[in-house]
Amino acid sequence: MADRAYVSTTLEADLATVWSLLGSFHTWPSWLTRIRESVPEGGSGVGSVRRLTLEPDGRQVRERLAHHDDADHRFSYEFVGENPFPVSRYLGTVHLLPITETGGTFIEWFGDYDTEPERAEPLRATFVAIYAAFLDDLRKHLALSTSVGP
Repeated sequence: MADRAYVSTTLEADLATVWSLLGSFHTWPSWLTRIRESVPEGGSGVGSVRRLTLEPDGRQVRERLAHHDDADHRFSYEFVGENPFPVSRYLGTVHLLPITETGGTFIEWFGDYDTEPERAEPLRATFVAIYAAFLDDLRKHLALSTSVGP
């Protein structure tokens, strides 16, 4: 069964700032607390793989950059090797758009995947929670990096 998990939010930071963090596929541990380490395998462009070491248990996941478009502020990734979730196919996509009225950024993060019908709803909830937690980490990182000390 094909399914999609979807999350969207807005950030007060401008598009260029947000894209500099999210659009760099191999540097997420600099702002994402749930990833201990990201080791690039095979370069940094489309087709490259990152081996992620996750917090808190040190479990590893490998993801391949399937699509990357700087002009459209969009990229997609897929699992490589052992799949960490009960899905037969997974393609995650992150897309950013400028909010012209405020100068902020609109972000949508979604995953398209195939799974057994009885697993669809629990998996959707799991993916939504993961995306939301990642975006919360990004929001906190941006707030810290733009705060002014006394």
